[in-house]
Amino acid sequence: MGWSTEVTETPNLALIRLFNLGLGRQFNTRLIDLGSDPLYLPADEHCPWHRIYFAHGFFASALHELAHWTLAGAARRQRVDYGYWYHPDGRSEAQQAAFERVEVKPQAIEWAFHLAAGRRFNVSVDNLGGAQVDRATFQRQVQAQTRRYLKQGFPPRAQALIEDLHRYYATPALSPEQFEC
Repeated sequence: MGWSTEVTETPNLALIRLFNLGLGRQFNTRLIDLGSDPLYLPADEHCPWHRIYFAHGFFASALHELAHWTLAGAARRQRVDYGYWYHPDGRSEAQQAAFERVEVKPQAIEWAFHLAAGRRFNVSVDNLGGAQVDRATFQRQVQAQTRRYLKQGFPPRAQALIEDLHRYYATPALSPEQFEC
């Protein structure tokens, strides 16, 4: 028996390559496995390209950060973390409600990315040490937003990445039935 010289690409490396050689190249942006907390940095005098860092090598984190990037307009993509606020784990009830309001759209897009990559999706309420959350209600809000996107169309960069993921993973087109809570 001979040894195979073929290297099996990990899901993270495949996603990084898919994005960086496609949509990322078009927008001078690179997806990078940082190994710690997620962060978006615009190009600057030290680095000629925009950087999307995802957390701890998690594929789901990469898809989530890409969802934020697809929603951020040109002006926001010139700001660190798109200029958004973020209260870490341990948010109050009011902070959690604000978090969920702004997370509905990116998580709806992230759900589509997961399905296009042949993966299961779980909403993230991201508040383990804070106020009690109603995960089921938040998931229904994300589901409703996803269905709106299916009817009205996803943002252009999100749609382009969904199509890239479909081609790479050979998954079926998205349908409302796939977005069940």
